[in-house]
Amino acid sequence: MLTYHTWQDSLIDFEVDETYKGALNVLHWTYDHYGDDVIYACSFGIEGIVLIDLISKVKPDANIVFLDTDVHFKETYETIERVKEKYPQLNIELKRPSISLEEQAKLYGDELWKTNPNKCCEIRKIIPLHETLTGAKAWISGLRREQSETRKHVEFINKDNKFQSIKICPLIHWTWKDVWRYVSKHQLTYNPLHDQGYPSIGCAHCTKPAYTMDDLRSGRWAGLNKTECGLHVD
Repeated sequence: MLTYHTWQDSLIDFEVDETYKGALNVLHWTYDHYGDDVIYACSFGIEGIVLIDLISKVKPDANIVFLDTDVHFKETYETIERVKEKYPQLNIELKRPSISLEEQAKLYGDELWKTNPNKCCEIRKIIPLHETLTGAKAWISGLRREQSETRKHVEFINKDNKFQSIKICPLIHWTWKDVWRYVSKHQLTYNPLHDQGYPSIGCAHCTKPAYTMDDLRSGRWAGLNKTECGLHVD
């Protein structure tokens, strides 16, 4: 079995077909290889909606985790409920941090996302994902190469040094148009904030509409020297 500790630099050769651009082939390999020992960490953005639908075709009872920071948009929580109704066999868990927002404020001050956003992400996203991945051999992410400069070298199968795991990214070759074509063709439910200028949706305090469609993540941590929550940075 391919794990963090047995990693070799030789890449697995997946066929990149015209319809799914390799995504379905990667998912078949993933669940054949790891079975229940893989977790999809889903943000329930538009890429997540596509991946959930693809995963349901391969493993209808897959394990999916949403990092519930307690400060997501209400539209995000409503989207999760609709997804649960559409795919009742999926095991969808909302993983919350070990400390509440009130406890966080007492320890670090009010509105930590403004004074130290990296610390806030660490407490409410990175540590919970560390806890979630304990014991799991691999995890799935919806990263696409087109999303940003920091993601343009992502491979289907990646050695994840931050979480000492294998990170699997089935959608690396999908474009923004590919994602929306799939959602439209299959009439999938999605977060309505996407229709209000939010191509990338995170926590409510740190997400604004994108100011340029040349950078789909430009609305995340706007005005701060920060482009990632830290989940995808070694």
